Amino acid sequence: MLLDGKKLLITGVLTDDSIAFSIAKVAQEAGAEVLLTGVGRGMSLTQRVAKKLPTTPDVLELDVNNTEHIEAVSGELMKRWGKVDGVVHAIGFMPSDGLGGNFLQTPWESVAFGFQTSAYSLKALSAGLLEPLKAAGGASIVSLTFDGRFAWPIYDWMGVAKAGLEAVTRYLARDLGEFGIRVNTVSAGPIRTMAGKSIPGFDQIADTWLKRAPLGWDMNDATAVGQMVCFLLSGWASKTSGELIHVDGGYHAMGTDIRR
Repeated sequence: MLLDGKKLLITGVLTDDSIAFSIAKVAQEAGAEVLLTGVGRGMSLTQRVAKKLPTTPDVLELDVNNTEHIEAVSGELMKRWGKVDGVVHAIGFMPSDGLGGNFLQTPWESVAFGFQTSAYSLKALSAGLLEPLKAAGGASIVSLTFDGRFAWPIYDWMGVAKAGLEAVTRYLARDLGEFGIRVNTVSAGPIRTMAGKSIPGFDQIADTWLKRAPLGWDMNDATAVGQMVCFLLSGWASKTSGELIHVDGGYHAMGTDIRR
């Protein structure tokens, strides 16, 4: 199987409609052993939804803005596996005043916290888990974005954070390549996750997607995204790094702006 024997750490699983859940499910079906992470009050949600996976994985506590948490997870990975073959960064957050058409009024405090959590955390997690990643002798890090090249309606400062995440991906690919560590990001089309539905005006983007994606798009099924992420985690992508790969039904290649 594609991920037979691989040891993976997957963040961001809160509900069974999340993209991270689909990644974990596809990974297990492809032969991987998986650990999930949760944080704070979300730990109980992650532990509950973990039982819906083919094999119930353990859940480690991880606040990506807390260096002690990252150090503890790194130590647990070394103790349990002696390495980690792949890490999925499926973490993003922007305070509500940074979304929904409030771009010009958003205070720096909200932007700073959202950027740290959504973009800088990819660097923090990658550097903090460097020991188990290096021990794998060819590891892969994959994050999730929403095409940061464009100024999307209502996405505002989260769009800026995603653009930052994509840049962080390229710089990490540069600096971690010497250790055989690949770093890529996947730009998924809109999925009706808990996070997506919380964005004001989500349907404004999603409805247009259904009309314009040449391959069509299912906003209730993230399986295709999970499959691409698992491909990037596998040895079949051994020479792919620094890439932004779209899984969006082909929407990104169409020429008409979403606002027209």
